[in-house]
Amino acid sequence: MIAAARRRIGAAPALAVKGTRRADRAAIAAIEKLRPRLARWARRLRATAVRAGKATGRRVRPVGVLTLRGFSRAERVLLRATAAATRAATRASAALTPQRANCAVVLAAAACLVVAQFVTYRSVELGQPGYAGLEAAPPTAGARTPVDAHSFLLIPLALLAAAAAVAALSPRRRGLGRVVVALGLLSIAVIMLVDLPAGLDEGVLASRFSGATAVLESGFYAQLAAATGLVIGGLLYYARPCRIPINLSGRAASARRRRRRRRDSSRPRAARRQLPRRNGEASAPASQP
Repeated sequence: MIAAARRRIGAAPALAVKGTRRADRAAIAAIEKLRPRLARWARRLRATAVRAGKATGRRVRPVGVLTLRGFSRAERVLLRATAAATRAATRASAALTPQRANCAVVLAAAACLVVAQFVTYRSVELGQPGYAGLEAAPPTAGARTPVDAHSFLLIPLALLAAAAAVAALSPRRRGLGRVVVALGLLSIAVIMLVDLPAGLDEGVLASRFSGATAVLESGFYAQLAAATGLVIGGLLYYARPCRIPINLSGRAASARRRRRRRRDSSRPRAARRQLPRRNGEASAPASQP
């Protein structure tokens, strides 16, 4: 009975092995049958992809050619524009020197100062506390220009500053930059000492209207900026490039760093060199006949 039980137990794995072998053989046979079909399908797909690629390439090729031609033309246009801009910048740098640019700055500041004399520089807002928190601006009255405060005093100063800036273009007359600075400082003094107190004074309107407040308009700040421009333009006449002095030791150190080092030769290396052989006839003294 024990032997029969052992035979039954050992028979089960053998049957499983036979079953897996039969399944493997069946799967291999099915794959062998499907291999020709799969090969035909792969060839068909490959041919279809090749035909589609050729058709797409024929259609896309003109677009690609036009795109590349557009890129080449754009590159040529950019190169020409770059060359033209370089030439224009070179000519402009030769024509517009720093002294001329400084003179142009002073002339522009003087022109702004003259124009600002006819622009409203102060006004009085009526009933300002009642308009607090509202989008509507309170009505204004008593608008005045700088001419009403100090007459035409700043116009001659601006013209003198412009004339001094033009004359300072000559290397011999660079000292006129001090005149431009002085005129700019004088203009700032007039604006701060005359226009500012007069602009913040409500005058008679404070007694006639409640909540009257004097405010400074854009004309005040315009003339103040123009006068500051005169001062800055005058100081630029004395601007010089920054030069850092280098002492002799620094120059010697930089020269040593730039010099290439030679290889050190040792005595054993020099001894290993072969000396040139001398000819005995050449070294012996010539005998007299």
